[in-house]
Amino acid sequence: MNLEGIINVAGKPGLYKVVSQGNNTVIAESLADGKKTPLFSHNQSNMLEEIGIYTYDDTKPISEIFDTIAIKENEGQALSHKSSTNQLTDYFREILADYDEERVYISDIKKVIQWYNAMQKYGLIKLPKPEKKKKPAKKSASQKK
Repeated sequence: MNLEGIINVAGKPGLYKVVSQGNNTVIAESLADGKKTPLFSHNQSNMLEEIGIYTYDDTKPISEIFDTIAIKENEGQALSHKSSTNQLTDYFREILADYDEERVYISDIKKVIQWYNAMQKYGLIKLPKPEKKKKPAKKSASQKK
């Protein structure tokens, strides 16, 4: 899944797409309403493509987690991020069985699910299409000589 240019801005609801960059600012467009907002150096923001979830072995990129949720939900909405703690942890365990339960908090799980649902709502969740293998071209009679 391509998360390039999608950011989360601390203190602002929803997700944003970077549309332009200036010397000291970044112009971000809200996925929810399309309003453009200037972000300055004092605004804390995170690129979704750089976020990962701790597992017992390594850190798994959030794009792979989104792919897993999309496969499970057939590119539909996931469980609500407002569900009970037990429902959220059970659901997340289905998605990422080996996530590190000591370092991944319920607030992290809620954010992942909320971000996935927001992106799905705005049509940004797309499963990668399996590439068809090309058959080798048959040699014509003129090429066999």
